[in-house]
Amino acid sequence: MGENMDAPLQDCTIKEQRGIVQFLWAEGAKPVEILRRMLAQYGQSTMSQRKVYGWVERFKSGRTHVTDEGRSGQPSTSRTQNHKGSRKASSPQEYRN
Repeated sequence: MGENMDAPLQDCTIKEQRGIVQFLWAEGAKPVEILRRMLAQYGQSTMSQRKVYGWVERFKSGRTHVTDEGRSGQPSTSRTQNHKGSRKASSPQEYRN
């Protein structure tokens, strides 16, 4: 139990930070206080103010989990072997060639 609790935690995943936002919000902390406390621990690794406030709003609306929800539509990037090396034409001229 002799650990130094004042030592900043630099390595924290985005899911862990969302969990911290959820926990502190559930305790009644306001978004500005949540951000202040996270900045004290994670420094530049802290999610942005906009994201902290956004997650607080999600939790207020009843969200109970911190994982990303699936999105519909085409992904912005592809990481499959089938698409390696292929690209879309960037101009109408390239479509004609």
